[in-house]
Amino acid sequence: MKMHRWPSFLLLAFVASLSPSISTAQTTEAHTEVELGVLSYKAGEYEEAIQHFQRAVATDPNNINARMYLATAYGQEYMPGADTRDNVRLGELAIEQYQKVMEIDDHNMNAIKGAAYLELTRKKFQAARKLYQRASEVDPNDPEPYYSVGVIDWTQTYQPRMAVRAKLGLKPEQGLIQHPECWQIRDRNKALVEEGMEVLKKAIDLRHDYDDAMAYMNLMYRERADIQCGDTKAQASDLKAADDWVDMTLAIKKRKAEHEAGQPRFETPKVDFSTAPNPQ
Repeated sequence: MKMHRWPSFLLLAFVASLSPSISTAQTTEAHTEVELGVLSYKAGEYEEAIQHFQRAVATDPNNINARMYLATAYGQEYMPGADTRDNVRLGELAIEQYQKVMEIDDHNMNAIKGAAYLELTRKKFQAARKLYQRASEVDPNDPEPYYSVGVIDWTQTYQPRMAVRAKLGLKPEQGLIQHPECWQIRDRNKALVEEGMEVLKKAIDLRHDYDDAMAYMNLMYRERADIQCGDTKAQASDLKAADDWVDMTLAIKKRKAEHEAGQPRFETPKVDFSTAPNPQ
């Protein structure tokens, strides 16, 4: 797929030089290209859709809808995990369009979260974290960015901890806490575990039946349990808390399933963190 894109500053200068009547004509042309692109996209003709959206953006660089559609079309063609040059470029092009939207409207949540999600799929964890934190600043009442930061924190703690466990040859039921290596991984992971618990708590406070966030809270307690170096009591407390989160997650999922089946749904209880163990 060959891409033809003008530098954005040339497009802006070109549009600024046009008369109002021509600008109106260009806006109409961009709208037409967007409509044609949407039709192609719905038909699964993503490359054709990209061409229409590219023309719309070229015609009207400040058209947020055109850029969002173009980013979405690039993202549809992007395959997470595939490291071919063309595929990597598709991910970059999608993020570029989201960034352009943010330059026009720095509070555009769809663009911020769209770019954050793509960075997450590209395993660019720091970039994804910054974007999700930006989303939380734009809308502090949206639980999803907090949850997403929690997922990133867990991913960045789980992988190195498991690498150490594999190196030591530990079985799943064996703890890391009695090994000297525990202190090294604790120093690396402790701040991320604490942040992960904090943001997941925020997500659940905002959405009391957020079962995905509850599931990751369970995982985060298990992360902390394995770095309670030398403290078997703290480890046992964290594992108990993790089991409690599993029970709550399953209860919420059951209630949601009953609701979808048309059965009476009981009110979801608000989570009480007052008895949860604090990070040490």
